[in-house]
Amino acid sequence: MNKRVLIAFLIVFSNFQHGIAQANLLNAKLPQEVGQLNEAQSSADNLDAIEYGYIDDRDVLWSKTVWEIIDLNERINFPYYYPTINNGMLSNNRRSLFRVLLDNIEAGEITEIYSTSYFNNKITFDELNETLESKQLSEEGINKSNAGEEVTDNDYDIFKIETDKVVQFRVKGTWYFNKRLGELKYRLLGLAPVAPDVSTLSQGPAAMADALVPLFWIWYPDARKSLSSAKVFNNKNSSQPVTFDNMLNSRRFNSVIFKEENVYEDREVKDYIYEDALRQLLESERIKSVIRDFEQDMWSN
Repeated sequence: MNKRVLIAFLIVFSNFQHGIAQANLLNAKLPQEVGQLNEAQSSADNLDAIEYGYIDDRDVLWSKTVWEIIDLNERINFPYYYPTINNGMLSNNRRSLFRVLLDNIEAGEITEIYSTSYFNNKITFDELNETLESKQLSEEGINKSNAGEEVTDNDYDIFKIETDKVVQFRVKGTWYFNKRLGELKYRLLGLAPVAPDVSTLSQGPAAMADALVPLFWIWYPDARKSLSSAKVFNNKNSSQPVTFDNMLNSRRFNSVIFKEENVYEDREVKDYIYEDALRQLLESERIKSVIRDFEQDMWSN
């Protein structure tokens, strides 16, 4: 009997802690009532991200910073890509990672936005919009312009980067060995969506595939609060969603290292292994092995 009570308590506690994907679904009298949280659920749903523990620089025995690519074509990375259409038909709470970042940037919740992964050139939301939207004269507009007629806004084709155009994410993070705890840890520092250059959207898939660029870089600690309130759809149990912050910090994704910090101005793998995808992949795995083996070697010597 006590065992049954314990199991029931764990189930109730788990639902309270993680929230319900479709809150009030079983008690709603109208479709509009689905998703409405009561006071206790709202309080539990608005928890801040778990703070990182303080790390003294003297406790860091060894570290290595790497840049990785998360390919959104891989099935394991689908939770970061879908849904591609943000029309509210599925759920107001279901958004892609790109949409979560963009919405929070627009709302002013995420302010540390940069043009490079070294976070030395901060950009504004207006500057960011210029890289996400392109306005080009249509064929009819060109004909009107050549004929000397007045061109209006209706004569322009507008191309915009949306979720479906984002094909990758790039992440920057540091692996470090904490000698006080005696373990290897990872700290995510930066996050960037990658999509075709907006100027190539009118040129077709081939041109788009050859013009992939990081749209912007987010200083990840500044985005944690926003990402901890955004839920990822759990395909195995829709009543137990996970936050984007938990997913990324626990490294629940598949990635390939394309650059590590090095004396050669942090050159990328493709800069010293030319036009050989297999060898580039093997080099990425070699870098991973060096990082992984460091912790093992600490106790084997």
